[in-house]
Amino acid sequence: MPKTILAIGAHYDDCVFGLPGILLQAVRKHHRVVILSLIGDYRNWPPMEGRSEQLVPRSAALAKEHGVEMRFLNFSSHQFDVTTPNKIAVAEVVADVQPDIAFLLWRNDHHDDHVVASQLSEIALRNAGQLLGSKGVKVAREMYYYDNGPRHTIGFEPDTFVDVSPDWQPAIDWLGKLMAIVRNEPYDAAKRDGSQQTKESLAKYRGQTCGARYAEAVKSLYYSPREIF
Repeated sequence: MPKTILAIGAHYDDCVFGLPGILLQAVRKHHRVVILSLIGDYRNWPPMEGRSEQLVPRSAALAKEHGVEMRFLNFSSHQFDVTTPNKIAVAEVVADVQPDIAFLLWRNDHHDDHVVASQLSEIALRNAGQLLGSKGVKVAREMYYYDNGPRHTIGFEPDTFVDVSPDWQPAIDWLGKLMAIVRNEPYDAAKRDGSQQTKESLAKYRGQTCGARYAEAVKSLYYSPREIF
C-alpha cells in the first residue's frame, strides 16, 4: 500500500541535501512525499538579498517537478525557538500530513537552526495529538534522523543504509538546481558545485560502508525486533 513520507528540515535545502535519494526512491515507488521546511522567510539571509521572496515558490516548484510536495512555515533563520506556539505550528502540519514514515534532522549540530528544528520536529511528531488536543492524529510508525553533512552534523552514527544508486542522478541534479536558484544562475549539469561535491563524497562513503555505489544513511528513533530467518 502507498505510504505517506514526511521529511522535516530547518532550511529550504536541508532535506534535498540530506536524503534526496531516499525521497526520490519513495516517489518512484508511488509513495506520497512531503517536505516541511520550517524557515520560509529568507529576508535576513544575505545570499537572497533583494530576491528573498523568490526562494520559497521556486524551491516548491522544483520539488514538484520531482514529484514531491514542499511546504514552508514562516520562521526566520536564528529567530525561532522551542516554544509552545512553534510546537503547535509544526504539529498542525504533522496532523494534516498524517505520515507513516518521518525523517528529521539529527539534533547535535553546529547550526542552531538545525538544533531547534530537530527538537521541534521530534516533539511534534511524537506528540501532535496532545499539542492540538486531538485524538485522531496518527503517530508515524517509523522515524529516522538524517544528517546534514560535514561542518554541521556532530557525532552522527547511522544504523540504516539505503542504496540510492538508481535514483542518484536526479537526486544530485535536484540539489544542484536548488543551489543554482540561490546563485541566480542557470543550472549546468556538467559542473558540480560545492554542495554537490560534498554530497557526492558523502554518498560514496556511505556506499562503501554498505556495499553500494551511492547510499544515504539514517538513524532510527525506534529499535524493533526483526526476523533474521
